[in-house]
Amino acid sequence: MTLEPDASPFPGHIYPQVLPIVARREPGGPAPWAHRHGEDWSTLTLRDIELKLRASRIDIDGEMPVINDELEFFEQQDAVLRRSAVLVCLFEDEGGVHVILTRRSVHLRNHRQEVAFPGGRSDDDETPVATALREAHEEVGLDANRLRVLGALTPIVTMASQSAIWPIVAFHDGRPRFEIDEREVDRVFTVSLAELLTVEAFAQERWWRESRRPSSQDGSFPIYFYKVPGDLVWGATARILTELLSLITTDESSRE
Repeated sequence: MTLEPDASPFPGHIYPQVLPIVARREPGGPAPWAHRHGEDWSTLTLRDIELKLRASRIDIDGEMPVINDELEFFEQQDAVLRRSAVLVCLFEDEGGVHVILTRRSVHLRNHRQEVAFPGGRSDDDETPVATALREAHEEVGLDANRLRVLGALTPIVTMASQSAIWPIVAFHDGRPRFEIDEREVDRVFTVSLAELLTVEAFAQERWWRESRRPSSQDGSFPIYFYKVPGDLVWGATARILTELLSLITTDESSRE
């Protein structure tokens, strides 16, 4: 079944999203955690997530290695990629563990009005961790003294803006208070991981574009979507969320 070029998988959200027109769209598979449907993810704790991260993710104490085929491919092609980092900030509150998301300002050059993690372009010689912490403070007022950095997820490349993005995972001590820079952020909100892990909140599609990703066999690639309060998460943010949620819902027996 071919989907309409600009149809939202979760129509009716309050805040508009503009999806790109691609050559072809088809429905994708279920959520990677669909086999655990019905579990109560509101009991998930930051300690649970920390143990999963420490067992599976790369260390951030030194130079972070290239572990993504897209990033390695573009670097081998001598492509000019803008180095960026985002902060995947988690905290505990009613309903379990929550994640902080922003809706980008309409005034920004790239990815305007899309849902994103706090973050942005790195300064010269700035580490991904330093970038993520600085941008989170500038955009939504997060205090670095109340953050504990746990590690990094897989760096990804965004095709539209030619950016290499490092997702830095950190825990915030208690529920954060926000101060928004309206030049960069329209709004900031939080959503529980338990909500994101429901079957109703997730959709996957296969997209085909003229610019083929290096790992693609047939020219297609997966696109993930999440239904969040009043809005739609897709693109790079949804890719990062999917890796995080896949990691923390992995059965220990599957590692053996």
